[in-house]
Amino acid sequence: MNVQLNSISDTRKSLVVSLDKSEVDTEHQAVVGEFTKQARLPGFRPGKAPAAMITKRFGKEITEEFKQKVVAKAYREGLEQQKLDVLTIVKVEPGTIEPGISAAVTVTVDVRPEFEMPEYVGIKTEVASTEVNDEEVLAAIEAMRGERAEFKVAEREAHKSDYVKLAYEGTIEGKPITELVPDKQIYGKVPQTWEEVEGEHEGVIPGLGKQLSGLKPGDKKEIEIEFPAEYAAAPALAGKKATYAVEIQEIRERVLPELDEAFFKANQADDLPGLKTSVSNNLKLQKESRNRAEQRRQITDALLAKMEFSAPESLVESETQSVLRQFIEENMRRGMPQDQFEKDKKELIESARKAATGRVKLQLVLAKIAEAEKIQVDEKDINTFIYRESMRTSQPPDKMVKELSKNRDALRSVQQSIIFDKAVDFLVSKATVTTTQPQA
Repeated sequence: MNVQLNSISDTRKSLVVSLDKSEVDTEHQAVVGEFTKQARLPGFRPGKAPAAMITKRFGKEITEEFKQKVVAKAYREGLEQQKLDVLTIVKVEPGTIEPGISAAVTVTVDVRPEFEMPEYVGIKTEVASTEVNDEEVLAAIEAMRGERAEFKVAEREAHKSDYVKLAYEGTIEGKPITELVPDKQIYGKVPQTWEEVEGEHEGVIPGLGKQLSGLKPGDKKEIEIEFPAEYAAAPALAGKKATYAVEIQEIRERVLPELDEAFFKANQADDLPGLKTSVSNNLKLQKESRNRAEQRRQITDALLAKMEFSAPESLVESETQSVLRQFIEENMRRGMPQDQFEKDKKELIESARKAATGRVKLQLVLAKIAEAEKIQVDEKDINTFIYRESMRTSQPPDKMVKELSKNRDALRSVQQSIIFDKAVDFLVSKATVTTTQPQA
């Protein structure tokens, strides 16, 4: 057997494995021998039928098994001889594999890149103070009251935080918006909807809620709206000025619940001091969680900045598709139309590929850190993952366990994901931390 290694790139190699006639014939005879042992033909005891008859009867099956054996032998021994750390088999070119002649099998693989490990202990991170002040506690309690607010009909002009029921019809330069975006009726003409007056969050029509203060039921008004220059929800309206004829139908004011025993009980507290303590503790936990997430981001960014090696192309391609799927799903939920995806396709792919390259490099470094620090996945880690995913997807844990037990690739992917996560947790535990105080 002769093995030739060709370097296509830093991370892609081609193995050309040549087997002489005797090696090929040995594999063929072994396959025929296996079929002879197992085959049952009329008139012959198991294992006693002539090889020629077996070859004729099971010719197709023997040929397929024989070719697979030769390719597997070539790959296995070629790999062993060249000591390659293969990540992905990119392509297999078996060539001609027949008894009585030599064979040359070409296997293209992506290998783990060689790189010097960056210094990963003591990475500098900066976090915000987790102290909670009285203003934050009171704001959180007000938000809790807002969640339990009632909305009562108000016979007066609309004020900030009121909810207004209204009808509207929009035009742009005298042309109905329903004609400009016929598939998005909500931007053109609506007989009844609700808008918050001067709310923190935009409604469907950007800026509409900010111009409703002072109006009362029965009032009619023309409101000028300018759509943002980049408006993915309805690209045909982007950057255009519209006029909306609005008619107010009803006003409801938000009435907050009293800070009484019922409210405290609903929030697992006995009194106001108890509620404040509970809210303060929760806010502190939230800040600690945000800090931890921010530390993870800072650490991975720092590692990425230190990495100077080529990422294996097959891993980048696979990760690029994953990033694209996530991006498309997220933007479809936001209402981005299909034609916008097509329009921005080139930029989307470039952006996804850049992100994917960073992810792959980071994963390779995290895998090496996990190996150096002997970070492993145990049964508890798997159970925690299954519990968390079952909560997120509303799937029964037993179902997830069965799926993972049947799909080895999926289980391997889960284990790898856990390893990466634990490696980042390790880096966070070893990071240098600076705490910034809020500005007065």
